[in-house]
Amino acid sequence: MNDHDPPTDRSVEEQRDAEAPLISVVVPVYNDPDGVEATLEALTSQTYPDGGHEILVVDNDSTDETPTVVRAYADEHDHVTSLLEDERQSSYAARNTGIEHASGSIFAFVDADMIVEETWLADAVDAFERLDASYMGCDVEMVPAERSESLAQRYNRRTGFPIEEFVAEMGFAPTCCLFVRRSVLEDVGAFDPRLVSGGDREFGHRVRDAGYDQHYTDAVTMYHPTRSTADAILRKARRVGRGVTQLRAFHPDRYGGRIPAVCNPLPYLPPRLQSVRGIEGWASLSRREKVGFYLLSYGRGISNGMGRIEETVRRRVLGG
Repeated sequence: MNDHDPPTDRSVEEQRDAEAPLISVVVPVYNDPDGVEATLEALTSQTYPDGGHEILVVDNDSTDETPTVVRAYADEHDHVTSLLEDERQSSYAARNTGIEHASGSIFAFVDADMIVEETWLADAVDAFERLDASYMGCDVEMVPAERSESLAQRYNRRTGFPIEEFVAEMGFAPTCCLFVRRSVLEDVGAFDPRLVSGGDREFGHRVRDAGYDQHYTDAVTMYHPTRSTADAILRKARRVGRGVTQLRAFHPDRYGGRIPAVCNPLPYLPPRLQSVRGIEGWASLSRREKVGFYLLSYGRGISNGMGRIEETVRRRVLGG
C-alpha cells in the first residue's frame, strides 16, 4: 500500500484498538455463583478489544462454588483474573483489592449479578471520553429476577436505582455502575473498607469535595435483577441503616449531627403518602398494589432504623 492508498478496514480497526484506553473492570462477589456466571458471560462477550480491558473478579471469601465458577472463566479467558479478599468481609474491601491489582487508566465497577449488552464497555468509554469525565454513573434498569413477578419485585423495579438523581442531587453514583479515572483514585483514595453500606456515597462525596465534576449518562444501560421477596428488600434496608451509623462513626465531620443516628425517629414513622405517590407509575397501580407498596416503604424505614440500632449495639459491645 502506498502513501495515497486508503487504509484497509483492518488497519483502521487495529489503530482504533491501539488508541483505546485500558479499562479495568472490577467485580466483587460473595456467595453468588449464578449471578457472577451471568455477569462474566456478558463481560467476556464485549466488543471492546480484549487487549484493551481486563476483568478482575474479587471473591470475598465465598463458602460455596463461586470461586470455582470464577476460576473457570479465568482459565478460559486471558483478560480475566481471579482474586481473593479474605481479610475483611466487605464489598468495598474487595473492590480495593481489585484496584490494587489493576493496570487500567479507567476503572469500571460492576456488581456480580448484573447483565450488560455486548457494546456496553465500548459505549460507556465513548460517553466517558465525550464528556471528558473523571467520574460517571450509568443508567441502571431493574429487570425481573423471576418470570412470575411478585409484589416485591414490582416494587423494587419501580424504586430501585434512580442513578441520575443520585448523581445530581446526592453527589454519588452506586458502585454497580461507576466509571472513575485512576488519577481520581490516586488523588482522593479508594473506598472505605470498614463500611457495610454507603461506601459509594462516602467515596462520591470525597470526589465531589475534591472539585471533580460528576457525570451521568443515559446512553449506557446496565441491567440489575430485582429482589424477589420482601425479606430481601428489608434486609438491604437494614444493611443501609447499619451503613448510616458507620458513616457517622467513621466520618463524623461529614456525616455527624446533633441527633445520633440511632435516636432519629424518622425511620420509624409511617411514610408520607405524598412521597409514596412519587413511585413510578403509582396512578396505574391497583388498590392492592398501592397498599402493598406503602407497607413495603414503611417496612424499609423500620428495617433501616433496626439496622442503626444493630450497628450501635455492635459497636458498643465490640468497643468501637
